[in-house]
Amino acid sequence: MADELTAAGVLRLGRREFGPGQFAVMAIVNRTPDSFYDRGATFATDKAYDAIAQAVDDGADLVDIGGVKAGYGEPVSETEELRRTVDFVAGIRARHPDLVISVDTYRSGVARRVGEAGADLINDTWAGADPEMAAAAAATGAGLVCSHVGGLTPRTDPHRMAYDDVVADVIRTTTALAEQAVAAGVRRDAIVIDPTHDFGKNTLQSLELTRRLDELVATGWPVLVAVSNKDFIGETLDLPPGQRGSGTLAALSVSAWLGARVFRVHDVPAARQALDLIAVLRGAKQPAGTRRSLA
Repeated sequence: MADELTAAGVLRLGRREFGPGQFAVMAIVNRTPDSFYDRGATFATDKAYDAIAQAVDDGADLVDIGGVKAGYGEPVSETEELRRTVDFVAGIRARHPDLVISVDTYRSGVARRVGEAGADLINDTWAGADPEMAAAAAATGAGLVCSHVGGLTPRTDPHRMAYDDVVADVIRTTTALAEQAVAAGVRRDAIVIDPTHDFGKNTLQSLELTRRLDELVATGWPVLVAVSNKDFIGETLDLPPGQRGSGTLAALSVSAWLGARVFRVHDVPAARQALDLIAVLRGAKQPAGTRRSLA
């Protein structure tokens, strides 16, 4: 296991470095009134700043700011998305100079503006639907998340998606986007690939990705998993979003054991504890204390 850990590279985002075996927790803070999970709990600016501060206290390494609901919903113009994100990113940067700030957007115009405001990472969950996305990230020095959606356009739901091998398709797409990003000027050590569970995938396909995540890790690119409270967990356990916490932790733990590096979550304290234990079990971290039966 130790040799496996040392083979992984260092991920550099903003002022932070995440070395081999380190797990980075990314807290979700949505600036939307219609999030599937929190239904707008952090849409108001003061509530959003409070959520950021709490996430940092709870052990988050990154925050991911979203100005548009990922799935189908009311149209949101680029102007409105900018209104929800740019000044807020600048405010976070002023309040938390060392915090890694990620912004979830599929628009290169938004990516460029939030990068100028202080964002360290662009979380492009729609797999380069905007062909200028990598160039926008490179222009501001931001990193980039390269994802897989099976060819869907932004904010559309999957319907009868079929792959000869979903894992092979994810690897082919995300690594190609990563290499294109490098060619566009994004730093290689600031690029993350994301299998993008549920986006362009049914529940069986998302489960297959989870159990075979080590194949994505083997590409050498740091892997991000965003499984928190997602529908594939809900369908598997027959539970609504508010009751998927235990299933989320199970999926996170499996993903961490198989080598994922970044974890996008709603419940930061639970994720931090689970990932810290996995890091110890993998030999990348020492226990906080080992006094039992030794004194």
